[in-house]
Amino acid sequence: MFFVCISRYVVFYLVIGLGHVVFIQTAWPTQNSSAVQLLGLFGDAQNISTPSTFSVHSRAMFKTAIILAQQYDVKINGEHIQWQAAQTGGNRIAALDSVCQTVSNYNTAGIIGPAFSRECPTISAFADKIGIPVISYSATDPDLSDRISYPAFYRTVASDNGAAITIAKLFTRYNWTSAIIVHQNDAFGSNGAIAISAALSANAVAIRETIVFDVITRSIRGDLKTLLSSSSTRIVILWADLINTPLILHNAVDNDVLGPQYLWILSSSISFDTFNQSSYQKLIGILTVEPVIGSTISAPFNQTLLNAACNVWQTYEPETFPGASNIDYYALFAFDATWSLIQSLPYSCSSNSSSLSSCTMSKTSSYCFNCRFSSAKSLFNALNNLEFLGVSGPVKFSANTTDRINGTYYIAQNSQLLTDGLKFIPVLKYADARVWQQYTDTSVVIWPGNLAVPPSDRGVLEGVVLRIAIMESVPFTIVTYTVDDFGQNITKFTGYVPDLIDLLQKQMKFVPKLVLVPANRSYAEIIEDVANDVYDMMIGDVTITADRQQIVSFSNSIFDNSLRIIMRQITDDPIDLLLFMKPFSRNLWLTLLGTNIYAGLLVCLLEKQENDALQHRSFISLIAMGLWYAFGVIVGYGVDFHVRTAAGRLLTVGLYIVSIVFVATYTANLASYLTISNSQDPVSSVDDIKNGKLSFNRIGIRVGTAAEDYYLREISGGNRNFFALKSLSDLFTDLVNNNIDAAFIDNGVGEYATSNIYCNLTLIGTDFNKYSYGIVMQKQWMYIQDIDVCILSFGETGQLDTLREKWFATKICSTVGDSNTAMGIESLIGLFVTFGTISIISLLVFVWKKRNFIQEYLLELVARKRDVIGRNAKRQSRYSQ
Repeated sequence: MFFVCISRYVVFYLVIGLGHVVFIQTAWPTQNSSAVQLLGLFGDAQNISTPSTFSVHSRAMFKTAIILAQQYDVKINGEHIQWQAAQTGGNRIAALDSVCQTVSNYNTAGIIGPAFSRECPTISAFADKIGIPVISYSATDPDLSDRISYPAFYRTVASDNGAAITIAKLFTRYNWTSAIIVHQNDAFGSNGAIAISAALSANAVAIRETIVFDVITRSIRGDLKTLLSSSSTRIVILWADLINTPLILHNAVDNDVLGPQYLWILSSSISFDTFNQSSYQKLIGILTVEPVIGSTISAPFNQTLLNAACNVWQTYEPETFPGASNIDYYALFAFDATWSLIQSLPYSCSSNSSSLSSCTMSKTSSYCFNCRFSSAKSLFNALNNLEFLGVSGPVKFSANTTDRINGTYYIAQNSQLLTDGLKFIPVLKYADARVWQQYTDTSVVIWPGNLAVPPSDRGVLEGVVLRIAIMESVPFTIVTYTVDDFGQNITKFTGYVPDLIDLLQKQMKFVPKLVLVPANRSYAEIIEDVANDVYDMMIGDVTITADRQQIVSFSNSIFDNSLRIIMRQITDDPIDLLLFMKPFSRNLWLTLLGTNIYAGLLVCLLEKQENDALQHRSFISLIAMGLWYAFGVIVGYGVDFHVRTAAGRLLTVGLYIVSIVFVATYTANLASYLTISNSQDPVSSVDDIKNGKLSFNRIGIRVGTAAEDYYLREISGGNRNFFALKSLSDLFTDLVNNNIDAAFIDNGVGEYATSNIYCNLTLIGTDFNKYSYGIVMQKQWMYIQDIDVCILSFGETGQLDTLREKWFATKICSTVGDSNTAMGIESLIGLFVTFGTISIISLLVFVWKKRNFIQEYLLELVARKRDVIGRNAKRQSRYSQ
């Protein structure tokens, strides 16, 4: 802790607003213009009405160091070191102008400052040209650490590379794995953001978003609320200066993106005096990571030098002196920067009055760029080898880097609501151990929302009310209406989707607010509603498509699905007695009949004289035997006699050739015909629809669904020539009422409907256009990752399979197992009728040929009957006598 300096004056006016001093009355001693001068550059603009604490304190400590050197009788060229000071307002041209004027008019040996990183490249380049060092007390841009690029530059404040490492270790301490970076678009902000990104990435921390604050327009590029709320992380790193940080936080307050939902980490602490007290609860829990001096964390520092500096400040500007413990850290860095030059100059410049030219600014003209410091080399060597204990801690420089190589410390401060208002309180420290430690044994971090537990880096859904859109689609969402005992109407949701919502709610502990969307609204319209924040999400049979993913995000698959064709079941066709003859055309049958007759006549002609089986027969019998032979050979059955002549054998060879082709062709065609006729459906796959087997205006397609996208893309080429359906119930109604012949339906819904509700409908062919259902969410919604992880866990544990089995495996409609595969008697009834007819004709032929025998047998039976009757009559007359 700082030793509290004994002040001789206690009259001072302190900071109101952004840490501004509202009244300053200075009485610093006048300076000798001929002596060696040190130029101080400070952050406030020239003639500003309310100078900042940062600038006032830094300027005071700069002057204090030079006055102490005068009191210690440090002389260069026989004279005490003097000062010149300029206010640049962070403007590079203004800073260069002040430096140029000072160098042109005074014997300038070095520059303390500038205050802002964006000024340093310009000032450092100019200083290198004229051979004087530049030592900044507050420029932290990591790029400035490069000694080759900035040979004349030094700094007593730590580089943002160090801050980036400490931030990365802060993330490791609290197991945070993602962040958003908000930075101002200048050298300090942009390069600091790059350093932080690199350090976090090296520690496996993902940068979800980088947001830019424009220092010219003083506004965020884009909508802050949208940018933050669309990210999955809840840790925001703000890298901006003391002027812009309050502006950004005011924007965050207005957009409600502070606590308790977000944790902000700032590059420096600010005053909350400009914030309305009603916003204090949102501002609680903010952290800062900022460089500090050694005394803040009980590290070594020069107490004696600090006491002396405090006495000087109180003597010459008591109204701005805040007390030793309240001096701005950057002011102490400014003192050590000035003291570094003061100690280096005697080693590079002769104190002998006879060597006045050893530390002078040589000028070939009044133009500042033509100046050159005579002892430049020796001054830089002295700085590179300098080492002392300053008021901020150990100070040491090196020729290899522009950074201070020791004495860099950090603290994390935490905004807490105290009795005297909202203030930043040190809670963690980062020193030689290179790990974050508790600032004191009693230090407690108050996190956003006044919580004592560190927040997660991701948004959590616990306790969040979610507006969930659902749509009736059996069995995904089944809606039933009942009346309770008090006569109140109750709407109950059951099905796959409500069960899935229950699983998600139990896992993530959000509060679901289910909204049943009217049936006349299309899926495309509801998706638009989600994109426009009408609903937080939509859960149902919503297909993941590329077009939809352009406006919304989808979760991992909650249901794997595809499209099917649904049609009415076809009633049985009338019995066709001649179905077995369908494989051949009538002309072919007539040709075969003619061939049989022709071959039969040839057999009679060729074999009659030589074949015993054909001799001694009547003409009709002979012709019949010839036809029988030809028929038997053609059908491959054979006959009961053989040909005897060479001509007959040759004819038989021809008949065998006909037989082979006939039997094979008939068998194949009959099987094919019976298979086709057994199918009965007018289409068997989506290819039949593409080929126009159904009228396109008789095909039902639900508007705004994946089925419509598929139809327009794969079938109609963008032509909406289908029968438009508004809802799933319309699809079933129009099919049953014969308004359409077929429709595209999701496989899962179709299987459930045809198995449990619409037993007179059936699914045709195999599925096509495989896809998945997902939960619809806004693009870059903060909870997408949590939802995805939860859905993946359900899949890995089999809970999604259990839901599918529960709602899609049931069957109510009765089915016959072989109805679609087994061949019925109807298919070949004609064949058996034909056989029956032939068998009857055969019996008639048999009866005709045996007519004489039958006649004689019947006459004999009649005669016997008469004899029996006569004998019985005689026997009765005998008994009667």
